[in-house]
Amino acid sequence: MQIRFADAKLEKVLSVDKALNKTYGQQMAKRIKTGLGLLVAVDNLARVPTTGSIRCHQLSNDRDEQFAIDLTHPQRLIFEVDHTPIPRLPDGGVNKAEVTRILVIEIADYH
Repeated sequence: MQIRFADAKLEKVLSVDKALNKTYGQQMAKRIKTGLGLLVAVDNLARVPTTGSIRCHQLSNDRDEQFAIDLTHPQRLIFEVDHTPIPRLPDGGVNKAEVTRILVIEIADYH
């Protein structure tokens, strides 16, 4: 998938090993790199695992239309579909098989 970042600061922190380690620590940096590597390696959002240690899940309530992958509890890498319009299923849900671009918006504990 193609990945963009919400702003230049986030892109720098998540793309430069030294900045990533300084900001999040070695263990968390490793999880972030693994998660981003997984997202880059797949063709579309439907191929991202929904179970396991780095699972992808759609958020709800005020974060509806956003997705997250698990990092180190309780932190999540949060992203949005980067298509206009968002690919939809007949029932109105996101058609993850057609999502090939995402926008990483933050790493946070949204709980």
